[in-house]
Amino acid sequence: MKYCTKCGSAIEDGAKYCVNCGAPCAPVKKPATIKVIAEVFMILGCISSGWALIPLCWTVPMTVKYMRSVKEGADVSTGFKVCSLIFVNLIAGVLMLVSNDFED
Repeated sequence: MKYCTKCGSAIEDGAKYCVNCGAPCAPVKKPATIKVIAEVFMILGCISSGWALIPLCWTVPMTVKYMRSVKEGADVSTGFKVCSLIFVNLIAGVLMLVSNDFED
């Protein structure tokens, strides 16, 4: 079952517009596999920095922001990707930087 991104009402499969609010139905796009792997490494970065409480102040919000951006299909800035590489997880940052080259 799909739901309208604007009003939240149920939408039938194949519908082009929401019956309730008239908003166009955007096709659901599955995130690239490399972005999902980067999400996993961001979570692992949070877990590995859990021994010290101070790094959790930036690793958790950065991970949440990245996961929300992937879910919404929004682009992430290069600066954010580099900061993730330096401050959260090296592998996740590299995967984010090359993810545009490997879109599904």
